[in-house]
Amino acid sequence: MRLITYTHNDAPDRLGAQLDDRVVDLAALAGHAGTELPADLLSFIRSGSAALDAARELLSGDPAGWPAGAVHPLADVELRAPLRPGKVVGVGLNYVEHVAESSRTLDTAKELPDRPVLFGKPATAITGPGRPILHNADLTTQLDWECELAVVIGRTAFRVSEADAWDHIFGYSIINDISARDQRRSGQWFFSKGQDSYAPFGPAVVTADAVGDPMALDLSLRVNDVIKQKSNTRHMLFPIARLIADITSGMTLEPGDVIATGSPSGVGAGMVPPEFLQPGDLVEATIEGIGTLSNPVIDAR
Repeated sequence: MRLITYTHNDAPDRLGAQLDDRVVDLAALAGHAGTELPADLLSFIRSGSAALDAARELLSGDPAGWPAGAVHPLADVELRAPLRPGKVVGVGLNYVEHVAESSRTLDTAKELPDRPVLFGKPATAITGPGRPILHNADLTTQLDWECELAVVIGRTAFRVSEADAWDHIFGYSIINDISARDQRRSGQWFFSKGQDSYAPFGPAVVTADAVGDPMALDLSLRVNDVIKQKSNTRHMLFPIARLIADITSGMTLEPGDVIATGSPSGVGAGMVPPEFLQPGDLVEATIEGIGTLSNPVIDAR
């Protein structure tokens, strides 16, 4: 199932299921059927498998019987970030070639890490499809991109084994891990990666059953239609199950939390000469089976 958060005619945000070129308001469809479903994705995730099962059953019915107000052409709605996570756990240096380019340009270690490198992004960094990435030249001249598979947690997870990790995943999306390379402070990345708009997220959350093998997805990123990154999730140094086991060894992951699983090589800082985002640029991050997350860069001074 492909789930989006959208607005229609400037109404409050709603949870929808995208069916090809249509958007179905799940709460409205449920109400028409005499039952209830949450109107936002975070509440939907927290409702567990019962909500998923109910939504699937409703969507399996005859569309001719759906109320007109519950169905919109995709072209008539505006997408939002799918949800606002309680926390975003970022993973650094999780693709071997990115480790090499980072050691050349960002003063990180040449050796492969022996356990996941973790950092956090605040919820205020989240922004949605089509929303601007803020370029403040008073703070950075080195604004960079990173296309990453986002894992959306579906069940509370603490001290979860790798074998059980998959049972705690609700679905997958895309995060563009925007970084102000020149705002790393004493080796710490929080301000560099945590400023407002530095976590474009979306365009949808695709439920785990509809993705296939998340460790075999092509991913790429373009700036102004020029390919900068191109790889596959099979090249992760620490696969998804290992990341969940490592994070939950000492930190609780809650429904709706997001893990940004790391960037392949091809970041701007690794180019020769380095390339960085400028106002007027368009950044497009694409992951197989999920879609494309597009965001313009604007001058935010």
